[in-house]
Amino acid sequence: MKKYISKMFILSLFSIAIPLLLIFISAYLSGWFNLFNNALSDLGHSTKSNVAAIFNFGLSLGGFLMSLIGVKYFSKYSRLIGYLVALTGYSLILISVFNEVYGSLHFAVSTLFFVLLLFTMLIYAIKIRDVKMIALLIILIAIDTLLWYTHFAYRMPKGAAIPELLSIFTAAPFYLHLSWRISSTDT
Repeated sequence: MKKYISKMFILSLFSIAIPLLLIFISAYLSGWFNLFNNALSDLGHSTKSNVAAIFNFGLSLGGFLMSLIGVKYFSKYSRLIGYLVALTGYSLILISVFNEVYGSLHFAVSTLFFVLLLFTMLIYAIKIRDVKMIALLIILIAIDTLLWYTHFAYRMPKGAAIPELLSIFTAAPFYLHLSWRISSTDT
């Protein structure tokens, strides 16, 4: 059972590490990406980006792994959380499918991903009834929301990459905590 459980945790790590690694590789190889002036999705623009295939592959593989983990493993812990993780993963796939070429559709699926990401982690914190974790997550979500607000209202930062990365790095520890918690129990 331990090998099975540790594989699940490793898959969870890969579901975060692969997209992030390919995002950073894409940013490096692009020759034009600026963390303060661009959105991460600029890297995935299928007609304007020289690294779109790398970027979109990373998002789709990460989303696939998240969806698989949600349905196959996390749903055994909590059906609601498992399906929310799967839906979050699917929305990540949709960002790569409906890249920036699709305009408002891309914006809609990107918004769906970031909202689901943070909402799912909040549901997890509430489910385990950890008051400190809930408080920390609420504070982090408030900071994320403030940064998103300043981006949209005042164009600070000019690009969305900083708020996007902050949202990802806010949710990642909670996602990995969930994975570790499940891998530590005999479900």
